Amino acid sequence: MLKVFRITLGALLAIAGVVLTIIPGSSLLVLVGLVVLSYDVPKARVWLKVVQGSMQRGAKKLDTFLLARKLRKRC
Repeated sequence: MLKVFRITLGALLAIAGVVLTIIPGSSLLVLVGLVVLSYDVPKARVWLKVVQGSMQRGAKKLDTFLLARKLRKRC
């Protein structure tokens, strides 16, 4: 019963995150959904690593952009 609940909850969170990609922060729903799914679905672990890598690359790009913008304002 608990396994079915986790799979259902994880799937709903992941789908909601994908559907709401327009809204900032929705990628966290995908991440949380995959974390919940990864307990019972081995393939979800693979996708979790992909999403984590993608979020890490995005964060680095955003940091670089914001730093460059901050430095331009100083000059």
